[in-house]
Amino acid sequence: MLNLSNKFKQIKKRYGTEIMCFFVVNLFRLERIFYKCKCINYPKEKCMFALWHAHQCGVFSCNQYRKTCIMVSSSQDGEIISRAANAVGVETVRGSKTRGGTKASLELIKRIQNENINGALTIDGPKGPNRIVKKGIIEIAKMAEVPIVPAVYWSPEKRFLKFKSWDEFRFPLFGTNLVMLFADPIPVPKNPSDEEIEDIRLKIEKTLQNLYKDLKENYKKYLEQKK
Repeated sequence: MLNLSNKFKQIKKRYGTEIMCFFVVNLFRLERIFYKCKCINYPKEKCMFALWHAHQCGVFSCNQYRKTCIMVSSSQDGEIISRAANAVGVETVRGSKTRGGTKASLELIKRIQNENINGALTIDGPKGPNRIVKKGIIEIAKMAEVPIVPAVYWSPEKRFLKFKSWDEFRFPLFGTNLVMLFADPIPVPKNPSDEEIEDIRLKIEKTLQNLYKDLKENYKKYLEQKK
């Protein structure tokens, strides 16, 4: 694995966000040509994908069957991520818990309701704690009237860019054989109580953990499995 976290920070500090955007967008465009990811148990109906922040590159594969729209932070780093996602066909709305989150959530809900599009949210972003599910995705799924589908991706191959970040983000390099594994949809009641919301939150958290363990243990089987 290559650790380029400090190098990216140096480039951004020296040359600014625009140069960093140019670099990352073109890296993603190249990645799109070589991106290899098998989707297992992809949902048939519209949904909200629940992803760990470190697995946000897996959203590329979510676009294979139905357009996906992901909420991205309004920060400068979010601008880089948003442009890169758009470059590979993933749509974005901008906002986070502290900056424009309500407006972005409403826009995402409206798009899910009115278009043939899935939503996606990194449930532990934008700054962690790592792999701890926040409740925002439950509220969005409730208002959009779609279930939540936890999803993880993994590959035992070593062709990743590794970042020293809170989420241990890794970027798959060209030709890495990835598998994206989707859980069964988790329904959200129309008017859930606080207890039901907490139960759903914990279920998403546990499902992601079990799903990731399953994928790592059975990667070869999933890779060879017919879609």
